[in-house]
Amino acid sequence: MAKLTAEQRAFLLEGTRTGKLATVRNDGRPHVVPVWFVLDGDTLVLTTGEATVKAANMRRDQRVSICVDDETPPYAYMMIEGVATFSADSEPLLYWAIRIGGRYMGEDLAEAYGKRNGVPGELLVRVMPTRVVFEKNIAS
Repeated sequence: MAKLTAEQRAFLLEGTRTGKLATVRNDGRPHVVPVWFVLDGDTLVLTTGEATVKAANMRRDQRVSICVDDETPPYAYMMIEGVATFSADSEPLLYWAIRIGGRYMGEDLAEAYGKRNGVPGELLVRVMPTRVVFEKNIAS
């Protein structure tokens, strides 16, 4: 597992940056979608529906890539390759769904978001980094 630096963690958690999650479809085509996430140590945590394309792709091939970028000058990005694991356990699913909701929707809506996304039919996804690329001040 790759370890994130304090600077990398701060970059990932700044504001409401979304990740772009890349998985591979059964026929080899790429599938890229935006995801909301938080960190648990060096592990990225997100949720998804059990019936989504990304969930099916990750069940078949747990290798994923996530890109998070800063679209303001001088620009920066982080690319994380990793391995995804899943849980449908309701208690941690609700806990993390509330944390994700708080980050992206604000603390006043965190619990409502968590209760909407921490339900049967949803999965908790944990991405353990295996490789990290971090580039900052690209336009400098």
